[in-house]
Formats: sequence, C-alpha cells, structure tokens
Amino acid sequence: MKYSQTLGIIFAILLVVASYLSWAYVPSQNLLLSGMDTTGTTFGKPGYGHIFFAVLSIVFFAIPKLWSKRANIFVAAMNLAWAVRNFILMSTCMAGDCPERRAGIYLVLASSVLLMIMTFLPKIELKEE
Repeated sequence: MKYSQTLGIIFAILLVVASYLSWAYVPSQNLLLSGMDTTGTTFGKPGYGHIFFAVLSIVFFAIPKLWSKRANIFVAAMNLAWAVRNFILMSTCMAGDCPERRAGIYLVLASSVLLMIMTFLPKIELKEE
C-alpha cells in the first residue's frame, strides 16, 4: 500500500493522544480514569506502555529497511496485546462496581488494531538480482 507508512505514523500519534483521553468512569467512587491518571485504583499508568510502543513504531515506520518492518510487526503486536489487556482491565466489573467505558478506550483499541494492519502493508523497494 502506498500510504501505509504515513497512515501507521498517524495511527501511532492518535494512540498517544488517546492515552491522555478519558477511558472509563467509575460512578460509585466518582473516578475518571485515563491512561495517564488512574488515581484511586491499582492500575498503574497503562498509557506509558502505549506511548513506548507508539514511539518505537514511528521509528520503525520511518526506517526504510526490511529488518525494521519485521521488528515493527512485533512491536505492533505487543501494543495490540497491551490495548486488549487495558480494555479488559478498565471495563471489567469488580465487586459489583461496573465502570462506564468512555471514548478514549475505544480509540486506543481501534488505533492499535489499525496500527497493526499498517505494519502488514509495508512499502519496501526490493532489489532484483
């Protein structure tokens, strides 16, 4: 695909932006959770993982070598696994307390899936021997 590298970089930037958006709201404790602010829970800061993987993906999308495209598939798969883990963790009911999912968690999951798809469509110039 002609624009897969550019789209991959755009989806990685979108992933970083979505890490700062609201992911879930817990009405019983009045907690608004995002990837960078999970105050009142034991979730840590899951947005840092997405930012790390997104920056690595941007670097690998920018390098026009075969090894970087292969490494990017691994990085995007790790990011997708991290996104699914966060989606399950942030939206699961615990002790009868069910959080409301917000747009940020859906945006993280969608951009991670699209980032993974873009890694399978690299634009590589192969030399003929």
